[in-house]
Amino acid sequence: MAEDITTLITGLGFPSVEAFIALLIIAIAVIALIAVISTIRPVLSMYPYTYPNARVRARKGRLFTDKQYTEILESQSLEEVKNYLRGIPDYTKYIDEFPLEKALDTQLAETYDLVARIAPDNSKDAFNFLLKKWDIRNIKSIIIAKEAGLDADETMNLLVPFGELSDKLNTLVDAENVTEVLNGLEGTDYAPILEDALPVYQETGILLPLEASLDKYLLENLLRTAATPEDDNTAYLHEYIGNIVDISNIKIILRAKADGLNFEDIEPYMISNGYQVREWKLKDLMESEDVAGVVNGLEGTDYAPMLSESLNDYQETGSIATFETALDHHVNETANRISLKNQFGIGPMIGYLNKKEKEIKNLKTIVRGKKEQDLSTSVIKEMLV
Repeated sequence: MAEDITTLITGLGFPSVEAFIALLIIAIAVIALIAVISTIRPVLSMYPYTYPNARVRARKGRLFTDKQYTEILESQSLEEVKNYLRGIPDYTKYIDEFPLEKALDTQLAETYDLVARIAPDNSKDAFNFLLKKWDIRNIKSIIIAKEAGLDADETMNLLVPFGELSDKLNTLVDAENVTEVLNGLEGTDYAPILEDALPVYQETGILLPLEASLDKYLLENLLRTAATPEDDNTAYLHEYIGNIVDISNIKIILRAKADGLNFEDIEPYMISNGYQVREWKLKDLMESEDVAGVVNGLEGTDYAPMLSESLNDYQETGSIATFETALDHHVNETANRISLKNQFGIGPMIGYLNKKEKEIKNLKTIVRGKKEQDLSTSVIKEMLV
């Protein structure tokens, strides 16, 4: 028997039984190594998120509960709302420093700043770039304030003291007009973007070109930071950002069609290569005759069913707000789904930021509702998301 095995091994070209056994051991070791790598690779991709997710979960536990919303809704005045928020650690330090809505927005900006600081290297660029939303929001607020003729104090109350431009805000607020605001941004990434859109603004007096060019800059670069998914975490990040880009494009197209604008009017503000709505699809949507044509043109995407359900409301009211609400809800659902499917990776970070955005939106709705004397608690509650 042993001689037969030896003959078989030497017949296969091995010089000896020992050489065959050695090669067999090496092959088994390689297979075992591949199996180990396959097993620990997902663990290694989760490891960088261990600390960030611990921080995020601790903060997530401090988000408003239904009971807290009920309690603050029962406040009889804005002063009672302020007193309630003074007892919430996340808001305490801002409530007496800023007007209520500015205090809420500042706390949200702080949350984004925290997530950007603790994000792992493979997703840090995206979260860092998200911080630019505060610069862009502040620039928009200043431009709008100049058009509305607001004074310096009124304008400062609209601004959030976060972002790369925080040390320039006073100078920008003191500018006499929109053109001077652009001059004050010289040397920043925003100056050339706004300069390209300035002629259209000067010709039409409409702020949309300036605002849309800033949004396009933010979203295009966000998409770039997540353009090449390396693992599940970056793939989920790409999906989330891609959905935001798609929805921004769809909202602009819907507004344009509702206002009777044509392809040439909106093409400069489109962002190519979103998640489901690619460049060729964008062109088809922009060339649609009306809002119903845009909705029909989205057939085959996740956005079509929700917009089709809202089409009757639009036809009755003439307001695209019903579409925007449905699209915003889709972003929330996407974030929730990712947070559940990717609980040990980037999911909790995406889910937490989305829930924090909802909390701030709800609190601002309550604040604005309390300013309106004729709005009942039940009406304000129905407005919450």
